Amino acid sequence: MEEVVSPDMQAVIMAGGQGTRLRPLTSNWPKPMVPVVNKPIMEHIVELLKRHGFTDVIATLQFLPTVITNYFGDGSTWGMDISYVTEETPLGTAGSVRNARSVIDRRFIVVSGDAVTDIDLAAAAGFHREREAMVTIVLKSAPNPLEFGLVITDADGRITRFLEKPGWGEVFSDTINTGIYIMEPEVLDLIPDDRPFDFSKDLFPSLLEGGFAMFGYVAEGYWTDVGNHEQYLAAHRDVLEGQVDINVPGHRLENNVWLGDGSDIDDSVALSGPVLIGNHVKVEGGSKIREYSVLGNNVVVKRDNFVHRSIVMDNTYIGPACHIRGAVVGHNCDVKSGVRVDEGSVLGDDCLVGENAIINQGVLVFPFKTVDSGATVNSSIIWESRGMRSLFGKRGVAGLVNVDITPEKAVRLGMAYGSMLPVNAQVVTSRDGTRAARILKRAFMAGLNATGVHVRDLEMTAVPVNRFTVESHSDQGGVDTRTSERDRQWIEINFFDEHGQDIDTNAQRILERIYSRNEFRRGFVEELGEIYFPARAREAYTRALEERLGIEAIQGANFKVVFDYGYGAASLIMPGLLGKLGCEVLSLNAYTDEKRLITDIQPRADSLRKLGEVVVNFNAHMGLLLDGGAERLAVTDDRGEIISGSRLLVLMVELVSRLMPKGVIAVPVNQPSVIERIAAPRGFEVVRTRTDRSGLMAAARREGVVFAGGGGGGFIFPDFMPAYDAMMTFARLLEFLALTGESLSTTVEALPEFHLQSRVVYTSWENKGTVMRELLEAHADEQLDTTDGVRIDISDRSWILVLPDPEEPVLHLYAEGDGEVDCQAILDRMEAEITGPRG
Repeated sequence: MEEVVSPDMQAVIMAGGQGTRLRPLTSNWPKPMVPVVNKPIMEHIVELLKRHGFTDVIATLQFLPTVITNYFGDGSTWGMDISYVTEETPLGTAGSVRNARSVIDRRFIVVSGDAVTDIDLAAAAGFHREREAMVTIVLKSAPNPLEFGLVITDADGRITRFLEKPGWGEVFSDTINTGIYIMEPEVLDLIPDDRPFDFSKDLFPSLLEGGFAMFGYVAEGYWTDVGNHEQYLAAHRDVLEGQVDINVPGHRLENNVWLGDGSDIDDSVALSGPVLIGNHVKVEGGSKIREYSVLGNNVVVKRDNFVHRSIVMDNTYIGPACHIRGAVVGHNCDVKSGVRVDEGSVLGDDCLVGENAIINQGVLVFPFKTVDSGATVNSSIIWESRGMRSLFGKRGVAGLVNVDITPEKAVRLGMAYGSMLPVNAQVVTSRDGTRAARILKRAFMAGLNATGVHVRDLEMTAVPVNRFTVESHSDQGGVDTRTSERDRQWIEINFFDEHGQDIDTNAQRILERIYSRNEFRRGFVEELGEIYFPARAREAYTRALEERLGIEAIQGANFKVVFDYGYGAASLIMPGLLGKLGCEVLSLNAYTDEKRLITDIQPRADSLRKLGEVVVNFNAHMGLLLDGGAERLAVTDDRGEIISGSRLLVLMVELVSRLMPKGVIAVPVNQPSVIERIAAPRGFEVVRTRTDRSGLMAAARREGVVFAGGGGGGFIFPDFMPAYDAMMTFARLLEFLALTGESLSTTVEALPEFHLQSRVVYTSWENKGTVMRELLEAHADEQLDTTDGVRIDISDRSWILVLPDPEEPVLHLYAEGDGEVDCQAILDRMEAEITGPRG
């Protein structure tokens, strides 16, 4: 049973330290609030004091004081009474305690709020009383005392000498000053209040010289000063090994594994204790969490990770296949897939580390910094930064649910978008069937309403229905929120203008400026927006679509179709349309299910393969697989062969140029030149556009454009709507086949052959512009197209496109050639030109 002090003692926690040697961990936190085994160091001190009977506590603060006061409050959670005294200017260790003189009225103990210890404080207090000391310094034997102040005592414990950080020739003892002191209140009257004053350097030598009763109590137990990153990791190791008697949160399982509440650890995860996993942590299959590792609360560790002797703090995301050894990762970090963080490295809070980046040994990355994808970082990143990531990417505003895109961010996005629009404007909203999309859409709608904008909520529906509703009802804009088809934990928020198209770059910049500056319009009470639920929006969409089709021709063809809805929103719309088209339909996955939503690339490939098998067995004319938003599609022909990507685009160009009135066809600059060879002889003009979706949509609004399409399965028929629409594309495909009387496989077999390959080349953000300039200069005498990136024509059938990525430090290379080998050679030559020595 541990001794408990009498209630006539107070405790003072010195919690004003900045912890400069611990930066970047202490850049945003006072040192006492840095976590050890998922709890602030100071909380361990508070629990130690409580265990030994101290309940009247004063904390002296200086650096970021509100972080501490907000966390501990009045101390009632710990059964204590905690009050605070804040230094306006640095007063030194003794001066900071002297600053609390007005609330110290009896014997007290001083404890550092940034040390890890389990020393018996009650025993030290008893020693102090027995010796009738004025000051008792708690001492500890240390194997290497050179880094600390030595205290020399006689046989009775009376202090005879102080040595501040001695050399080995001055070492006559191994007892060091722990920074724990027991004092009589009269000592405070000996501390001046007009200048900084330190215990070890000023007060104690003065007391010793004045003959005051000063004693040293050599304590048993554990004590360490968490002064640098190495000591920080060592403190975790000691706690997990059981060398320290402190409270480790969580349930202790076999093999020294502590597991917090609500955590989800896949059965295939290898846990090698001692390991601490916090509350509400998710660790996916194939991961290895090795000894002396600590995962904070709300951490997500994706599949196939390796974490060893490392600390990962609260609310951090670790992407797939990362390797973290002997490192510290701060709060709220976003570490993408394939990242390596080596021994001794420290990431501060709120850092973003791009895919396949390498943080080499001993590198410090300070808070809010971005490490580019593919980068190798050999020196610390303190001031340098690429700045805040652009809010908009290739797919609207996108990011990980509750990591990059949180409800708070969704509210601010809604307010930023609403602030662009006039009061009483109307915005159409929609989502998919996932809980994440529903939650974030609701938060977004609240932001819109707060700015005086009304919401017409379609709830769960396909994206084309939102776009159509915006354009046909003269709404001021639209917003769709849904899970990415690449990753079910990735959310995408897309903004539409009054035509139902993606907002242009100018509107994106305005929205981003309002968002980043918090320049939100806050509506008056009478201006706050309403939420409406339009009736029969889906029916209006399908009715308008039917009016654009040759229904009789389609009905006369008696098509048999296998339709894989992929558990997406098209299953709510297409059945009625298919019935009117007279199709015999075998429907697959024809209901919405967020747990089964086809998102990942491999499940989508498997679904296409199975779709082809069903088409053959069903003796169907074709099979179709739509994405979750019903904007893009992939097709299988009557033989079960998959038609997707550029080949599907070439097929659509073939049918459009044969069967639609002459006009303009718009395709991105990275698609094959065979398109011109198909369309031009039939009187069609082909225009090249940017490769992004908004560039293609903008081209679709130009006069004379009858069709626009890209290589990702997204197609536009402007006579219906100038935006991607997989449902309209499917209906037009049926109409074309009905008019030709050919099977789909026959049409595909007749397509001219082409060869197109692509590659990604990593570079740096700073180097991308240089590469593009040098390419333009080196190939100035050749046929160039700078619509998007730099496309260099090699011959009438071969070319190379170098396209900088807007979000990552990479260059995308596309090459068309006379064969696969030729394409590969073209790519090899360009990669060598890009990565070779700069001229």
